[in-house]
Amino acid sequence: MKGKFSGSGFRRVRYILTVARLRQLFSFIGVPFLAMLVSCSESNEIDSAVQEADLIITGGKIYSLNWAKPNLEGKTSDAAPYDGLGWHADAEALAIIDGKIAAIGASMEIDKMRGEQTRVIDVMGATILPGLVDSHAHIPELGATLSRVNLIGIATEEEAVALIVEQAKNVPEGEWIVGQGWDEGAWANNYPDMNLLTSLVPRHPVLMRSLHGFGAWGNKMAFERVGITRDTPTPDGGEILYFDNGDPSGVLINNASSLLEEAIPAPSKEELKRQIVAGLAQMAKDGYVTVHDAGVSSESMAAMQELEDENALPVRVYAMLSARDAVLSEEWIKRGPDTDNGTMFVTRSVKAYYDGALGSRGAQLFADYSDMPGHRGVSGNEYGFDQDLVEALMASGFQVGVHAIGDAGNKETLDFYEGVFERHPDAQLNRHRIEHAQIISSADMGRFFSMKIIASMEPPHAVEDMPWAEQRVGSERIKGAYAWQTLRRSGATVIFNADNPGSDHSIFYGLHSAITRQDKSSLPIGGWYPDEAFTIEEAIRAYTTVAAYAGFRERETGILEVGRWADISIMDIDPFELAQSDPAQILEGRIVLTVVAGKVVYRAQP
Repeated sequence: MKGKFSGSGFRRVRYILTVARLRQLFSFIGVPFLAMLVSCSESNEIDSAVQEADLIITGGKIYSLNWAKPNLEGKTSDAAPYDGLGWHADAEALAIIDGKIAAIGASMEIDKMRGEQTRVIDVMGATILPGLVDSHAHIPELGATLSRVNLIGIATEEEAVALIVEQAKNVPEGEWIVGQGWDEGAWANNYPDMNLLTSLVPRHPVLMRSLHGFGAWGNKMAFERVGITRDTPTPDGGEILYFDNGDPSGVLINNASSLLEEAIPAPSKEELKRQIVAGLAQMAKDGYVTVHDAGVSSESMAAMQELEDENALPVRVYAMLSARDAVLSEEWIKRGPDTDNGTMFVTRSVKAYYDGALGSRGAQLFADYSDMPGHRGVSGNEYGFDQDLVEALMASGFQVGVHAIGDAGNKETLDFYEGVFERHPDAQLNRHRIEHAQIISSADMGRFFSMKIIASMEPPHAVEDMPWAEQRVGSERIKGAYAWQTLRRSGATVIFNADNPGSDHSIFYGLHSAITRQDKSSLPIGGWYPDEAFTIEEAIRAYTTVAAYAGFRERETGILEVGRWADISIMDIDPFELAQSDPAQILEGRIVLTVVAGKVVYRAQP
């Protein structure tokens, strides 16, 4: 029998919910919990009223996050399952009915909801968390990347070219080869050129996208096919690099990268759908139940809508329209934002770009780059920021997330928001965001809180950029860079994500970066500007409860509680414990189960 609880069924749920709190008390005073549980068990009459679960997840360590968040100094709430000995799970099993959590508590109690049709999964001590949210991702690009040449982590031009050479062996002559992942920030002082690539791969046009998408590198055939010559006008907000003789060298920076990008044949709708499903399946495998897709094009919007109609989306998609697509934006201004949170595909937000990236020296700064006198980056209209269009979207009720990296870029974006709020006061209610919020002046730090602007930030960016970031901005401005804790202490709402496929979106990498400010080799010792690190609870909430708020879903998800969506992420490590004992071991974690709307969308092989 399925449906809603009533009468004694609700009493059973309330009883089960008290079990976790009792466990804390009994473990603290030394009384064996299971023995006490048997002595206080209720009658069989109430047992008979408990509904049969569709799915029971048992034998785990549940951190429901169903307690008050830490204060602004990071102090854990007195209601949290935390004591002088450390963190303790606040339940061990949960039951799911009709896609929602029906009960949560001790395994022996939840087992009473087992019926003939109930699926039971024993996670054997794994850690159960509210569903993870990647609040800034690029899913079509991620799906495409899975079939491209992976250049992430490649240190030299020679290594990158060698990978392209191998790919060329399996691609018919004349067809494009696409790679992705060379680091435009780390390579900025010594960009490659087309010579080696052309000599070893002369019969295929090659495009190699940079790690964060602010650079493109190609061979001679690619430039010839596109028609990029010494006479090609440089796009606003972009840069074409040249040889000494005046010919293009093979690298395009910031907006100029579109000259090569747009030459790649667009995938068919069916191919695009396959890429989207592949990207979302990868996110499910990595534990995410929801992604905020930042900057979705008309083609991707149509493909995602078809996938939802076909019930083929494995995880929830919160679409952020691309403000660079004026036709799409105008269409949605007429329609207005989605307000139905319960569907798998929701369109309520917009992504816009204000400035470029720090690594490629495109971020807009107040003063010159410390390592490039006379240069301050690009922003605003020259970088494709259409203020009138974005304001119209905000006035129509859309949430807007603006990409802003530099201190001047962030100030000008905040100024823009402030002006819109003066003209459209109701727009301030829509939880607008700044994507990255990477370098912020001390004068602007408090404005995020006072204006209720969400800072959407990436822990991996800090540890990936630390080898060169201070060279770009110097020792003073770096104090306002990647300033997660300073923002949070000011009262601002901070969410975490990875901006994939530009960075590794592994939750374990994200959490490790957030709490240690160290790279995957646990360097530097003590962390890079460690005062900006988050506690483990702050970090996990930035991927769960706070991210749910950023997507207007704090009533449906973000914590594990009866009546909420059964969106659940389960991992084989306990990050709460490891954060105290051995943070480096967090990197060894593995997702074992991902559940969306009560359905298992990923389960690891034993």
